[in-house]
Amino acid sequence: MVMNVLFVDDEANVLSGLRRLLRGQRSLWNMEFVSSGKEALEILDRQEMDVLVTDMRMPMMNGAELLCLVSRLYPKTVRLVLSGQSEHEKILRSIGPAHQFLSKPCDPDVLIGTVDRACRLQRHLQDDSIKRIISQVAFLPSLPDIYRKLVQELDSDGSSMASIGELIGGDLAMSAKVLQLVNSSFFGLAQHVSCPTHAASLLGINVIRPLVLLAGAYSQCEDPNIQGYDLEQSVVHSIEIAKLARAIAKSETEQNHVIDDTFVAGMMIEIGKLILAVNIPKEYEQILREASELNVPSWKREKEVLGVTHAQVGAHLLGLWGFPNSIVEAVAFHHQPSDSSGTGFSPLAAVHAANALWGSRQPWAQGIEDSLWDEAYLTHAGLSGRKQDWIEVGRAFG
Repeated sequence: MVMNVLFVDDEANVLSGLRRLLRGQRSLWNMEFVSSGKEALEILDRQEMDVLVTDMRMPMMNGAELLCLVSRLYPKTVRLVLSGQSEHEKILRSIGPAHQFLSKPCDPDVLIGTVDRACRLQRHLQDDSIKRIISQVAFLPSLPDIYRKLVQELDSDGSSMASIGELIGGDLAMSAKVLQLVNSSFFGLAQHVSCPTHAASLLGINVIRPLVLLAGAYSQCEDPNIQGYDLEQSVVHSIEIAKLARAIAKSETEQNHVIDDTFVAGMMIEIGKLILAVNIPKEYEQILREASELNVPSWKREKEVLGVTHAQVGAHLLGLWGFPNSIVEAVAFHHQPSDSSGTGFSPLAAVHAANALWGSRQPWAQGIEDSLWDEAYLTHAGLSGRKQDWIEVGRAFG
């Protein structure tokens, strides 16, 4: 299927360079190249575009202003920034409405891969209403107490990146945002960063400060307050899963990137619930009520009503934000890893095991503990012999 991609840059030589670099994509992409935000909006008004790629520093209407308008008027369009390293201030203003950030000059393979992945993610979801909800998500609610502590710490003369990073690492919304930003090609880091505390230290206070303040402006900073969902409990649950999954990963491998990705994936497993609770509160409250009445997991009722689960919704957003496939896969399939095609140990295996172990401790799981494990997946992945060892890790973990 041909994808529609719109490029916006006020410099004619940049547009010419993009045309030349992307000549080989002409059979796969229908590309438009314009020099202003006004022209971009005119095209979007008459034709649906899968992806918008825009510069930031432009006269009349800059990139941040364009992104905000596109987010509101054409929410299904994936929004990418392609800009110079000197654009930090404008990048921070666009952190909400932008999905990913690419730096000039951009490697053609990176640009092509980013656009392709974004298009595949958007077309993976068939329901336009759910797609619209996810595409419009700029910030997620942070726990009010953590947000207040962050603001106090940032305003303190004695603030340190260690304490700021620790606070960010305790909140899934802020962790997701700093990891999205620090791992974008805009910062050009040599390695992928999976630790929120490390990410905060790399960004520095001058970037973290406006990011936190923007989070306060964009997010509700409070519980969605619907029956059956509690933001604080959800965050606590996610962190517990993340810690247990990391312990399992450490028992299996010494590869730090696998261990770090496992921890981040564990933290993000409930991000889809947060998206649904905030954006469709009445519908989601009904889904949770029906799941309780039917005594079925909420993800099964979500699938029946919405056509997608909270796991798929969360994974879709993380994919749009540029999180690595290992994390996206672990979030998407942690309930049903058999739907994935992976074999061997991975963050998905660790998060699935941690989720099953956590669930088996809950009062509602009595008599169905074994059903929480996807035995077919463990066999296919060659991991069935590791289950008992993971159970022991869980017992030792507490």
